[in-house]
Amino acid sequence: METVRDRMWLWAHEAGSHDTGWDIIRTSRITPVEAAFYMDVPNLIMVRYHDKPEMPFDQYAIPFRRLKKVFWSVVGGAGRSSEEERRHVLELAASNPNIVGVFMDDFFRRAQDEGALGVLSVEELQSLRSQFEVAGRRLGLGVTLYTHQLGMPLAAHLELCDWVSLWTWEAPDLQDLEENLARCEQLAPRSRKLLGLYMYDYGLHIPMPLEAMQMQCETALRWLREGRIEGMIFLATCICDLEFEAVEWSRDWIARVGDEELEGSG
Repeated sequence: METVRDRMWLWAHEAGSHDTGWDIIRTSRITPVEAAFYMDVPNLIMVRYHDKPEMPFDQYAIPFRRLKKVFWSVVGGAGRSSEEERRHVLELAASNPNIVGVFMDDFFRRAQDEGALGVLSVEELQSLRSQFEVAGRRLGLGVTLYTHQLGMPLAAHLELCDWVSLWTWEAPDLQDLEENLARCEQLAPRSRKLLGLYMYDYGLHIPMPLEAMQMQCETALRWLREGRIEGMIFLATCICDLEFEAVEWSRDWIARVGDEELEGSG
């Protein structure tokens, strides 16, 4: 039977990725796998950020073999992607059996500003999915969806995504979490849902208030028990050594609830 911990993920960036641009005054040195060990979370979603890590990823990915499940981004932070990168990640997945899928971060954008809803068109996503049979298994496709994007016409893209992760960009908007999950369920009824849990308020460039961290974690646990979501994602590995109150509380909470068995998980 699966435990709550089995459904927990860490959102991973290279060490130091958030040291600039977010008003975080300390320097982080922790790597993705070190953060997974520290937080005691067995699964990672590795997302390229500012083109780091650099390709090829083969040697960089070796420590990830100790993890239970891994997603690797084919669309990284700020929606960066290339055909070369997507091809390389599929090759990486073929040689690393614990890579269960690929992920698209910052994928959707304002059509009126960018000329397209997504970094890739529906046709390009279909072509990408046609390459998901690797080493005798089929990969899944995950995507980032922000609550402020729920009103956009994204159904055709989301229909091709196996996993949708829902994120609330600014902590005050967490008050609408119940309503926003319902909207996500309506927009992408067949996808598996992951709830994104920010451990720092990146929208407002301030530490995540402890009460907001507690609320979103307890809500995620309730929805996990109810079967409304498949898991939860803590963001991000590159702040796990900065001793933020929300990070340390989350670590203690993971230790407290992680071994709880999930009914019906087989």
